[in-house]
Amino acid sequence: MTGGLRKFLTPAERPAPGERCELCTEPVGVSHGHVIDLESRTIMCTCRGCYLLFTHTGAGGHRHRAVPTRYRHTARFPAGATLWETAGIPVRMAFLFYNSVQERAVAFYPSPAGATESLLPLGTWTELLQDQPEFADVAPDVEAVLITKHDVGFEAFLVPIDACYELIGLVRLHWRGFDGGEEAHEAIDRFFADLRDRGAADG
Repeated sequence: MTGGLRKFLTPAERPAPGERCELCTEPVGVSHGHVIDLESRTIMCTCRGCYLLFTHTGAGGHRHRAVPTRYRHTARFPAGATLWETAGIPVRMAFLFYNSVQERAVAFYPSPAGATESLLPLGTWTELLQDQPEFADVAPDVEAVLITKHDVGFEAFLVPIDACYELIGLVRLHWRGFDGGEEAHEAIDRFFADLRDRGAADG
């Protein structure tokens, strides 16, 4: 049987009930793309066609942009120590990205109440990228530098912005009490283990 015939005889992946593109309402599968509204910061699930429409800067009247799928990882991120000290981040995780609507870099950390913004000293974003050249091409709005603090230092990831939204959701869903509880810490550890695997695969 030729490859062309086999393609038509293989059952197509059926979308889960209720999963539809939020732009055109076409059904989408479990693995689908995301598009972000740059003004509201809302993430939308999209079909492949709608996703591709917004992969170029300036598409959609500059308001929407497709979220990339690349990951990078560095096990050592010395600049994290200065960031934590100057920005006053009270937890062990934070993410930064350049917001083109506000024309500035912003930093957030996850909390049980959602994402909390931490004010960045002037020049922090540029200094972080200078110290970590493999992150120098991080895309505005749709990619972030996600940093986590350990007892022996900091590690960092270049991630799609929707990964940061996923982390915020995990914290809100699982966090219990003052220290979060075992369930929350296990979920967060699994999340970062997956990021390390993705970063190794993309590298």
